[in-house]
Amino acid sequence: MSVLTQPASLPPARKIDRGRNWPQIRMYAGAAVAALGLVLTVVDQMNIGWIIILGWLGLLVWKQWHAILAFYSVISIYPVLRVISVSLRPGSGLLSRDLAIIPTGATIESYVKIFTEETFLHWVWNTLSITLAVSAVGVVVAATGAYAFSRWRFPGRRPGLIFLLTTQMIPAGMMIIPIYVIVAQLGLTDNIIGLMLAYISTAVPFSIWILKGYYDTIPPDLEEAAMVDGCNRMEAFWRIILPLSTPALSIVFLFNFLAAWSEFLVAKVVLKSPTVWTWSLGLNDLIGTFNTDWGKYAAGSVFVTIPVLLLFTWQSKYLISGLTLGGVKS
Repeated sequence: MSVLTQPASLPPARKIDRGRNWPQIRMYAGAAVAALGLVLTVVDQMNIGWIIILGWLGLLVWKQWHAILAFYSVISIYPVLRVISVSLRPGSGLLSRDLAIIPTGATIESYVKIFTEETFLHWVWNTLSITLAVSAVGVVVAATGAYAFSRWRFPGRRPGLIFLLTTQMIPAGMMIIPIYVIVAQLGLTDNIIGLMLAYISTAVPFSIWILKGYYDTIPPDLEEAAMVDGCNRMEAFWRIILPLSTPALSIVFLFNFLAAWSEFLVAKVVLKSPTVWTWSLGLNDLIGTFNTDWGKYAAGSVFVTIPVLLLFTWQSKYLISGLTLGGVKS
């Protein structure tokens, strides 16, 4: 009796997954391009231009989006580095066209002059006083106003929101004359308080819209539970809503701070005396018709960025959440 035997099944042919090896190929190719840049740098008497260009091309071969973001970061940071470079130049080299970040004969003479020859600290103090007052008052007014728009339904609610949004569509240049007329009628021209009122009137509408969208994402059940436990409406707002709205309140404070800190046009119209100048008016006064001290101008520009950087660093944990959480209703 013959036994029929079937041939043993052959193992399936292994397919070559070329796509899996493609990232490694790109990595090796990018490393080769970067290595070529290093070799050319050594050959060309340490000309770092080769390693910069070919290093970026190697990154472009390996990770395209990383290379694009790196290029964008460089073109964003380079103007700031140029300002720092000008502030470090000696007086004889202010008009130099040298592209070096650290200039020849670098000195801090311009930083010393901006504090000793100009009332720069007084300008910064005026600006800081105005900015902090505008940011704080703007947050308080916007927080209560946005809560009313979010929680209550009253006649004129929707037209009021549309009107507040419309005010943000008017170009800033068209608002200078009416703002000046109102400030003049109040007798607050050439006064820091008049400038504060002008800034607050323009900051509150935008702040109300940001906070209103954020309040809409907070369930009213939380306030109702607090009122069942004995809180009134204001206590529920103070103890429940405001702590939950910390990211949005931080973003509103940050926007108001930035808008008031670097504003120039309205301050130029309202403030005339040098004793009440902000830093933007003071630095603008350094620009003369026939002569400009670019060293002091650049040194002052570098110094006024420090408060903004510190504020951004302090509020960085709230930045993304405060911008996005109010955009989607639960």
